[in-house]
Amino acid sequence: MTRPFRQVDVFTNTPYRGNPLAVVLDADGLTTEQMQRFAAWTNLSETTFVLPPTDPAADYRVRIFSPVTELPFAGHPTLGTCHCWLQTGATPQRTDMIVQECRAGLVRIRQAGDDLLMFAAPPLLRSGPVDEALIGRIASALGIARSDIVEARWADNGPGWVAVLLSSATAVLALQPSPIDIDIGVVGPYPPGAAYAIEVRAFFPKDGAMVEDPVTGSLNAAVAQWLLNTGRATTPYVASQGTALGRSGRVYIERDDDGTVWVGGATVACVSGDVEL
Repeated sequence: MTRPFRQVDVFTNTPYRGNPLAVVLDADGLTTEQMQRFAAWTNLSETTFVLPPTDPAADYRVRIFSPVTELPFAGHPTLGTCHCWLQTGATPQRTDMIVQECRAGLVRIRQAGDDLLMFAAPPLLRSGPVDEALIGRIASALGIARSDIVEARWADNGPGWVAVLLSSATAVLALQPSPIDIDIGVVGPYPPGAAYAIEVRAFFPKDGAMVEDPVTGSLNAAVAQWLLNTGRATTPYVASQGTALGRSGRVYIERDDDGTVWVGGATVACVSGDVEL
């Protein structure tokens, strides 16, 4: 069956400088096995499949797959899928919000300007200090001294991140990690007055090596909650990610008066057509 397909770049308004995402816009009738097989074939960090919602409060439902497994939630697939859904001419139920249904529940998304979408950061599944022994292992994998780590916290909103704070963006960009069996997000501040508040890098194990993700919505959401709740950052701010990979990812962070953290970025279309599935 021929289905509408898009490949987009998320967290950038310049094609091929963000994080790519494949989107199948009409996945009704596909089995989990078919979705997983196609996600493995695209070999992107995530591929999404748009379905009718099962919750009446949702505008659409999405299933999110990495090449090897289904994910309950991920940030750049949320923004990229919503962008594609809106580009089909679909109309949300509410004028002020789009509501996405995924395995993690309902995710609110709002439009912030012509090309910017922002999702409400989901609650953390695990937070708090990291065991000292694990911090030592992480420092060793990052190739730095334990004393170079300012703080480390669990920042798990689905993917299971451990977030590590270094003293500067320069220190973050200098990292050359070796393999470790855990997903690590590393952040460091830019000097006051710089265009960006922090530099972010995301590493995860794959096939015996550490792979770097270009721009990571889930990690930035969890990091924002940590930094804002501990007074290490104030909103609004812009995070830079992907610099070490030659990308120019930009993640926009805001916080409402009620404490809701919003994570946003632009999405640009790169491929549009149909796929046989």
